[in-house]
Amino acid sequence: MAQCGRCGLIFADPQPIPFDLQDHYGVPPETYWREEYFKVSDGYFQRPIDRFKAIARSGPGMQALDIGAGLGKAMIALERAGFEAHGFEPSVPFYERAIARMGIGKDRLQLGDMEHIEYDHGRFHFITFGAVLEHLYDPSASIGKALQWLAPGGVIHIEVPSSRWLINRIINAAYRVQGLDYVGNISPMHSPFHLYEFGLESFHRNGKVLGYTVALHEYDVCATYMPRALDPLLRWVMGRTGTGMQLSVWLQRDVLAHGPPDRDTPPGS
Repeated sequence: MAQCGRCGLIFADPQPIPFDLQDHYGVPPETYWREEYFKVSDGYFQRPIDRFKAIARSGPGMQALDIGAGLGKAMIALERAGFEAHGFEPSVPFYERAIARMGIGKDRLQLGDMEHIEYDHGRFHFITFGAVLEHLYDPSASIGKALQWLAPGGVIHIEVPSSRWLINRIINAAYRVQGLDYVGNISPMHSPFHLYEFGLESFHRNGKVLGYTVALHEYDVCATYMPRALDPLLRWVMGRTGTGMQLSVWLQRDVLAHGPPDRDTPPGS
């Protein structure tokens, strides 16, 4: 495990490499969620959509892309909000259930991964990576590719685990007190494992390389996984200090950005 001293990016070194893509992504959704997860509530994915509308001009004919679409729930929410929603998903079980159970059209959802999927440049007004970027081997190249697909004035929304999460700091301190060389970072207890945890500065620095600006960012407390008696205090502290589990950023391409990104420049470099 390593951490960038400049931007806070945490990453596995060396990176684990599966023998086959489905070793990493081919877990049936039922392994993660109960039956009710296949339902899409009225307010599902509403905050990212609201933030998009606050940042960018919205109107008829907008197209959106969900990267790592899973069961297609965000695509359904985007359609409800007036977008023509498209997506792609690397997991065969998720892709199959998105079509069979969620009613996503095969013309809108592709089976494939970030490295091989292609779309026309400048096509999408809103692109979202929801709990995806931390699983990709080259986050910078992935953001750079998404920037090529982004229409002028469009927005890229990214949700990632924060390297500032207070609970991981508490867990790591407890390990050190016991003399153990363990850490709680990058979800070591369950698959699919995270490859990265991000700091806000990771995106600021990467934006200077790829030609984008962080238009908005938010931290979400999420679950604490700590004893119930400590939960209210921990949630209050994380809410006040920006040390919640999840970091969300909304990116916009710089007006003067030119050319394709350097594929060898990870966030934080």
